[in-house]
Amino acid sequence: MKKEFAMVAAFLMAVMVTAAQVRLPRLIRDSMILQRESGIQVWGWASAGEKVSVKFREKTYRARTNEAGKWMVRLPPSPAGGPFTMEISGKNKILLHDILIGDVWVCSGQSNMVHQMQLHSVRYHDEVEHANYPEIRQFWIPTLTDLNGPREDLPTGYWKSANPVDVRDFSAVAYFFAKTLYDKYHIPIGLINASVGGSPIEAWTSEEGLKPFPDILKTVEKNKDSAYINGFNRRRPGGSGGAGGGGMSRTEDKGLAGPVHWYDPAYVPKGWKQIGIPGYWEDQGVRDLDGSVWYRKEIDLPAPVTGVAAKVFLGRIVDADFLYINGQLVGNTTYMYPQRRYPVPAGLLKAGKNLFVVRVINNGGKGGFVPDKPYCLIAGSDTIDLKGYWQYKVGEVFPPRRGFGGGGGGGFGFSAQNQPAALYNAMLAPVTHYTVKGFLWYQGESNTGRAAEYAKLQPALIADWRNKWQEGELPFLFVQLPGFGDYSYQPGESQWAALRESQMSSLSVPNTAMATAIDLGEWNDLHPDRKKEVGERLAMGAEPLFHGKTVVTPGPVYRASTIKDDKMIISFDGAVDGLTTNDGEDPQEFAIAGADKKFVWARARIEGDKVVVWSETIKDPKYVRYAWSDEPVDPNLFNKQGVPASPFMAGE
Repeated sequence: MKKEFAMVAAFLMAVMVTAAQVRLPRLIRDSMILQRESGIQVWGWASAGEKVSVKFREKTYRARTNEAGKWMVRLPPSPAGGPFTMEISGKNKILLHDILIGDVWVCSGQSNMVHQMQLHSVRYHDEVEHANYPEIRQFWIPTLTDLNGPREDLPTGYWKSANPVDVRDFSAVAYFFAKTLYDKYHIPIGLINASVGGSPIEAWTSEEGLKPFPDILKTVEKNKDSAYINGFNRRRPGGSGGAGGGGMSRTEDKGLAGPVHWYDPAYVPKGWKQIGIPGYWEDQGVRDLDGSVWYRKEIDLPAPVTGVAAKVFLGRIVDADFLYINGQLVGNTTYMYPQRRYPVPAGLLKAGKNLFVVRVINNGGKGGFVPDKPYCLIAGSDTIDLKGYWQYKVGEVFPPRRGFGGGGGGGFGFSAQNQPAALYNAMLAPVTHYTVKGFLWYQGESNTGRAAEYAKLQPALIADWRNKWQEGELPFLFVQLPGFGDYSYQPGESQWAALRESQMSSLSVPNTAMATAIDLGEWNDLHPDRKKEVGERLAMGAEPLFHGKTVVTPGPVYRASTIKDDKMIISFDGAVDGLTTNDGEDPQEFAIAGADKKFVWARARIEGDKVVVWSETIKDPKYVRYAWSDEPVDPNLFNKQGVPASPFMAGE
């Protein structure tokens, strides 16, 4: 009995001692970068009423915790420099090392801000291999949600520098932004990356920031009801979800059910049909199939190819895939967006016939291999084309999907990351005390169907973040959506163009800037490869900050239009040195309309910093559009600095 009492007493004493320990938020740790030339906030937790001291750069700052055990000190502004150490003392002592002072940027948005350097390592191979920027550092925040309210801290996270290993996990856009500025000004740059693929803008806005949107606030309140959320989960159909079926009741894949699986070289194929790669099976005689389709082909390889490092490029596949070579699993991707680039294990390839098998799983829409992407085997200096006719067989047919949405899950049930305020609460609220230089924002794809609302949501988000950080009108730089989708050769309506217009309207908010990316898109890829130019254009917008000025949009942006002699004369901001085209031709992608708003293609010519637009068929023009399409064919209007003009619509 005494022994048990002693054990309990020792446990309680340990708990009390642990509770008394000074504790820091996850963001304040070794290798952090602090904001230069601004008051620096350092905070944490300890016992109620405990005295805490922070020693930094040979000066000591003191605080006492409140009744909730929270404390904070504000260090005076410091110039860029380092490395420094910081000592935090209470009943215990914490020593932090390798601290730099420079510029800190919060990088947020959806997948195009997420996309790491490793996903673009073919295009930027040299950039990855030669990354040597110990003063560019990223703090990556994992995907977290909270439906109930703001959290105080993050569960994990580290500051990592840009070296050939760790740079692979850097946001490509954020890295090239930082690298461009660092190469020019040699100021340490910290990147706090809080971004989540597929997330809508309202998920990144606090409940307070959503007050102007009563319908959205109703969802916030409803999501706090655990019974409602639990009921939602109970309504979902059975099954574990994952790649295939979206949680639907599933049959078994025939390719994995028999004694010899279809990827096994010992399997004897029967009843397989011909199909082309690339391409979707719905375009090749297979109607409305959601499920798994197996592709196979024997590839003849010469002996020299088998003895060198090799990689298979399988473009992009909708949705998930498994690649087998000679019976061995070589690669697997669980969703549609990443490029498929699979290294081949040494010794797997052989001279002569090699069996390539790809199992493709599609959950909805067209399934298969996205056109206009690389499909090949690269071995040393040799490239073997994998495009052409393969054999296919259906392994599994998913039952028709029954609607069970309504929870922001896109038909896949309740998705917490799509809920208003959910990502802000868990990923941004814990870092709002951290002093920063400004914000980088790349988002909008998930809101393309709600352009009018977005024109209000983005300014609301800007105001919300500035209010939460309490550092005044912090710079807010954002990326306008690039082109994506089928090319349109006739003037028409476009949800993506309307969203771009809404994004551009945020330039009316002070100290904001926009990086135009209309020329950087890919018609068949929501995640275009050219991330370097995006980061560089964001950096161009931020450069005035180094000279005591506010941020500036580096490309031409519509300012005004006048009508003279049946012609519309368009003037632009961001074209001080004049306008040009990137191909030496007349400006393309202009359309005009009369009072009936029936747009026709127009002719255009550049006159200094203006463009004159007309059509012989429109005698009294009232409206003008430029690059008004999901994916414009030839948006060739640029300024003399090589930055494209933003798409726009204007008129009465």
